Amino acid sequence: MSLFISLLLFVGSLQAQDFQKWEKEISTLEQQDKLSAPPRKPIVFTGSSSIRLWKTLNQDFPGKKILNRGFGGSQTFEVVHFADRLILPYHPKQVVIYVGDNDLAAGKTPEQVMADFKSLFQKIRENNRKTNITFISIKPSPSRKNLIPVITQTNQLIQQYLAAQKHATYVDVYSRMLLPSGKFNPSLYRADSLHMTDAGYRIWAEAVRPVLK
Repeated sequence: MSLFISLLLFVGSLQAQDFQKWEKEISTLEQQDKLSAPPRKPIVFTGSSSIRLWKTLNQDFPGKKILNRGFGGSQTFEVVHFADRLILPYHPKQVVIYVGDNDLAAGKTPEQVMADFKSLFQKIRENNRKTNITFISIKPSPSRKNLIPVITQTNQLIQQYLAAQKHATYVDVYSRMLLPSGKFNPSLYRADSLHMTDAGYRIWAEAVRPVLK
């Protein structure tokens, strides 16, 4: 029994250290709120670097109260952990989420990503059952072409889950980012073949715009 307890403490310590690596970035976002008050009941965009690097959010959605709370390299369980600091305090009327990309790259299965996404969804809903929740599908990236089968499977699982929920939407950017031939569109990606160019973000904006509240 003592060995089991020691193992639990060890795992907990590793998780704490893992979360600690984001503290500087999270604290910087919180400091921004002190320098400039965030809008009331905004639309919060959260998730990994594809959200963090979306520099044209406010221009893409004029007239909407947008708050970018993405942090680069994050996985879904980390967004869940920091939701109490990056999502819930703002009492958002809508949360737009992009997660799962880094999870799959780290070796997680579609089922694991789905479970973590469900935890995030439920955490937001427990705070306000009427909050609109939107998921942007995991994008196809040339640098992660080996992950395409699990990306499509994860997207399908999350799409099916959201279809059964109220005040929830699934936004398909996956198919929009492919050429008619089904191949990758190189113009949508930076030199790393992972992060997006302005052209990529224009596609995202066109896909997301109709579902914003």
